[in-house]
Amino acid sequence: MIRRIFALLIILNLSACAELQQVVDSLPQTEGVISSADIASGLRQALDQGIDKQVTKLTQTDGFYKNELVKILLPSELQKVDDALRKIGLSSLADEGLKALNRAAEDAVKEATPIFINAVKGITFNDAKNILLGEENAATTYLTTKTQTDLYNKFKPVIESSFSKVSADQIWTNLITKYNNLPLTNDVNPDLTDYVTGEALKGVYTMIAVEEKEIRNKVSSRTTDLLKKVFALQD
Repeated sequence: MIRRIFALLIILNLSACAELQQVVDSLPQTEGVISSADIASGLRQALDQGIDKQVTKLTQTDGFYKNELVKILLPSELQKVDDALRKIGLSSLADEGLKALNRAAEDAVKEATPIFINAVKGITFNDAKNILLGEENAATTYLTTKTQTDLYNKFKPVIESSFSKVSADQIWTNLITKYNNLPLTNDVNPDLTDYVTGEALKGVYTMIAVEEKEIRNKVSSRTTDLLKKVFALQD
């Protein structure tokens, strides 16, 4: 099947000749003609669908916190803080600290869509060819490469601001202070802004990958005629 797809993509980009015509004749008959522009547009639609359907979920209350695929857990340095505080009866405070980290990520992801849209608009036919013939997360990998730096720079100040808005900074200052005052413990002072920014990025790309896999593997997830036509090439 990969060989057939590759042959079709060559046909779309090179002038016709007798040898290529023989390849055309060997391909299964499909409904209508698909162009290189169609393929690129189809991949853009797939990414747009992933952004609209999955990334938007992350911006909702509990979009991270109640989604086990992307829920932000504590870094190893703070896990001992969490464990120690629960042992002395401060479980509710520890829960609030964890929730605050996820709330900040939910807030930051609202800034992602414009950056994603610009990246999707920039998909070339060569990009589309590589995505279509690539692994089941090839579109997500493309988007990661094109947006990761910009998103990090956009997310970090938003998360820093969100920490203040959702009182995460106060909650964690309180948590860490209580922990550092416990006997026989080593003081901790983690960079929570950097940590949550990185985890928020992972969550965004994880959810886009979920939608990409759906579109690749389930015909019912191809919600437009163009998506059906383009992804039929890789079935």
